Amino acid sequence: MKYKPEDGFLYYFDFVKKMDCKFLFSSLSTSVFLGSISEKKAFYRYEPTKWCIKQIVGHITDHERIMIFRAFLMSRKELVELWGYDQNVLVDNSRFEELTLKDLVAYFINVRKASISFIETLSDNQLKIKGLARHCEITLEDFLKSIIGHEIHHINIIKEKYIQ
Repeated sequence: MKYKPEDGFLYYFDFVKKMDCKFLFSSLSTSVFLGSISEKKAFYRYEPTKWCIKQIVGHITDHERIMIFRAFLMSRKELVELWGYDQNVLVDNSRFEELTLKDLVAYFINVRKASISFIETLSDNQLKIKGLARHCEITLEDFLKSIIGHEIHHINIIKEKYIQ
C-alpha cells in the first residue's frame, strides 16, 4: 500500500475500493471474529501504551458512529469538510475496559444495524454525491466504504499483534 493509516480515508479505502458497499456492511465476519475472543484475552495489550482489544472494538464502533453521521450530512448535501477527531480522547473517556467483550460486540452490532438502515435509504444518486474528506474529493459511497476499510485495518492488527 502506498498510503499509511495517518493518511486516513485514502489508506482505509485501499482495503475495499473494488467491493460493493452494501455487501461490506452486511458482512458478519467482524462480529463473528470478535465473538470468538475470550474475555481474558480482550484485556491484552501487546505493548503497555497500546489499546487493549476491548478498546479497539469500542474505537471501531465509535468511528463508525461518527462517520455515519458525517455520511448523513454528505447525503443531504450539507457542504462541510468532514473534519477529524481525536481517537485517543474518545477512548480515554470511555468505559470500554469496564464492559464485557460480549457487550462491546453487541454495541458494534447495534451500530452496524443502524448504519445499514441508513445506507438502505440512500439512492444511487446520493451515493455519487461528492464531498471533502481530508482535502480529498470523494463520493459518499467511497466514504462509506472507508468505514469498513478502517475496521479491516484494526481487525488485521488484532489478528497480527494480539492473537498469536
